[in-house]
Amino acid sequence: MININDHENLKVWPFVEAKKIIKNLGGINNFKAPEKGYVLFETGYGPSGLPHIGTFGEVVRTSMVQNALESLVDVKTHLITFSDDMDGLRKIPENVPNKQMLKDYIGKPLTSIPDPFEKYESFGHHNNAKLQSFLDKFDFKYEFISSTKKYKNGDFDKTLIKILENYESILSIILPTLRSERKNTYSPFLPISTETGEVLQVKIDEYRVKDNSIIYTDPSNNKKYETLVTGGNCKLQWKVDWAMRWISLDVDYEMCGKDLTESVDLASKICKVLNKKPPQNLIYEMFLDEKGEKISKSVGNGISVDDWLRYASPESLSLYMFNKPRSAKKLFFDVIPKSIDEYYNHLKKFDNIDSIEKYNSPIWHIHNGVIPSVNSEITFNSLLNLVSVCNSSEKEVIWGFIKEYDKDINPNENSELDSLIQYSINYYNDFVLPNKKYLKLENENRQIFEDIKLFLETTDHESSAEELQTQIYEIGKKYNFENLRDFFKLIYQVLLGQEQGPRLGSFIKLYGIKKTIKLIDETLKKI
Repeated sequence: MININDHENLKVWPFVEAKKIIKNLGGINNFKAPEKGYVLFETGYGPSGLPHIGTFGEVVRTSMVQNALESLVDVKTHLITFSDDMDGLRKIPENVPNKQMLKDYIGKPLTSIPDPFEKYESFGHHNNAKLQSFLDKFDFKYEFISSTKKYKNGDFDKTLIKILENYESILSIILPTLRSERKNTYSPFLPISTETGEVLQVKIDEYRVKDNSIIYTDPSNNKKYETLVTGGNCKLQWKVDWAMRWISLDVDYEMCGKDLTESVDLASKICKVLNKKPPQNLIYEMFLDEKGEKISKSVGNGISVDDWLRYASPESLSLYMFNKPRSAKKLFFDVIPKSIDEYYNHLKKFDNIDSIEKYNSPIWHIHNGVIPSVNSEITFNSLLNLVSVCNSSEKEVIWGFIKEYDKDINPNENSELDSLIQYSINYYNDFVLPNKKYLKLENENRQIFEDIKLFLETTDHESSAEELQTQIYEIGKKYNFENLRDFFKLIYQVLLGQEQGPRLGSFIKLYGIKKTIKLIDETLKKI
């Protein structure tokens, strides 16, 4: 556990969030665990579709806060993933088979709908299984909870009765936020039709606190029915349902996206009406696509976790999720190379930073304090450009260059670098190669490359990457570039057929001085 005297120096957001929880439970000097004996963290999931990268982000971020809390105070914690699988099917997803079959089940609870994939008891069960498999792949420690089971088992009954008892007070919170036409039909309770099995969005004709029941008119036959609000006969509207969940499960912390800001506010007000303190929360910003538009799983304008893992490690994705959760961030394929190298930069620096600052490093939070070793200085961007200049999809070819760079490195003892090579090959083939366009070297720029060649011919082959970079930088200063970035851009375009690249010194060191001289020679001959 982190020394209490160091707490004020813990500035990164997981610790900030953990301190909010501590303050809510009496403060560091008077901290008292909840009566249940642990602090409960919740993440939520709507199983109308498959889990996506936002699901990963929410769980990994929540886990970081959970781990931060455990390092500050002696308290048990528990993480649940809640599936709202009693929700009615609103529309037929595009990415499922047997769409025609699902048309007859619009409006019915997801756990009452046949599985279009024909593998599970219901569509809800199918998507729940996918979610759990998804989370298990990353070794998250969590308890899965089904809304359907909780409602039908009566676990929510006590709170449902409280909501019925405070029916008018809850309406006074929700109704001012609704359009006039919606106000006329809104009810916190959604009865499950005994005739059709649908989750009904209908006006409640009468609520009976004494009987724990409501009376409604079923639109399928225009008949009035009385039903208990308990035992899974009803479910709640979303914002009320969220508050009910917080109360029934005694949730201490839950984060959510900015699009749910109003929902957090209203659910918190409902908690207070029912004499329950709402959980602490973090409202994070949304991810944006390459055009700066909000990512939507229905639109399909983002990237999936599987997409990311084709080009980079889970740790690099965790770093991306760690960085600035309150800022809107572009989430597209072009952010991956930077995230990979940023992860390794943090990892390499970790052992050399002050002990307390280690806790502020993203590495500590990504690995929950159990830090792996790193035994390679080769960056992803350097590998990417090595693959580019070699124009090879064979790992053995790339390893041949690396062994020349460092004879002590081999794939058997460095599986991480081996994976990094495969990532770079995948990324090159999918994103770099299709856009490769070499710039023809004009006579006016010939001398630049002659100067670089002369320098390489006369330099010590044991020169470090940094020394090579410095000398090439000095060559660039001789020429009339307004910005030296344009100098390096010219080199990348001529030699590699792309506008960006790694530090040139690092690339030359990895590719080899002799091979770089040969590459420049071949380019000069084309003039």
